[in-house]
Amino acid sequence: MSGHSKWATTKHKKAVVDARRGKLFAKLIKNVEVAARGGGADPAGNPTLYDAVQKAKKSSVPNENIDRAIRRGAGLEAGGAAYETITYEGYAPGGVAVLVEALTDNRNRAASDVRTAFTRNGGSMADAGSVSYLFSRRGVVIVGKAGGVTEDDVLLAVLDAGAEEVNDLGESFEVISEPGDLVAVRTALQAAGIDYESAESPFLPSVEVELDEDNAKKVFRLIEAIEDSDDVQDVYANYSVSDEIMEKLG
Repeated sequence: MSGHSKWATTKHKKAVVDARRGKLFAKLIKNVEVAARGGGADPAGNPTLYDAVQKAKKSSVPNENIDRAIRRGAGLEAGGAAYETITYEGYAPGGVAVLVEALTDNRNRAASDVRTAFTRNGGSMADAGSVSYLFSRRGVVIVGKAGGVTEDDVLLAVLDAGAEEVNDLGESFEVISEPGDLVAVRTALQAAGIDYESAESPFLPSVEVELDEDNAKKVFRLIEAIEDSDDVQDVYANYSVSDEIMEKLG
């Protein structure tokens, strides 16, 4: 029976991973479609689309799916939906501020999903402006250390492109800039022959809340529940968790 039990557990875990992978693919495809609708089907002339395509490719989304999403977004193929971006605000356990970005064709469904995730996992929704002032949009490029890339290499490449700081994250470097300088920073890295893992404009918190193990568990559970909604693209929260607690939580 132990063999069967192990097989059943493995099968269940694989199903969960496959489901999450499917959800991730769907969200990345939606991002590509919206980017194409906003700035055209040519990635060379549409930086937002370029970065959305790169992100999808790095997550192994098939090229055929990406191309179809571009055509739908640009109106070259039927089936595109009228998505709109909606931001929700709330609080997680431990006083953590949460900012949720949704991309949806159904406002009621998106709001219901997000509200349910908050209330069922110890959080609460908040009025617009309640927590958003704690975050600011930033340009963030992640550069891997493959090939022996050093911090000096990255600094030299991005110094004149608008980068404000370069942080060593251990396995990679993080380049911070104004959102408007993101394309210039990414382009400067490419020109220097340095590959980057991602280029995005997330919301970064101005202050962080240090969490103990119990609250960390609750916050992660809440974020996972929110991200489970097909309409949710990104979840930002101003928590800080020590390496020791992260290791305990796996």
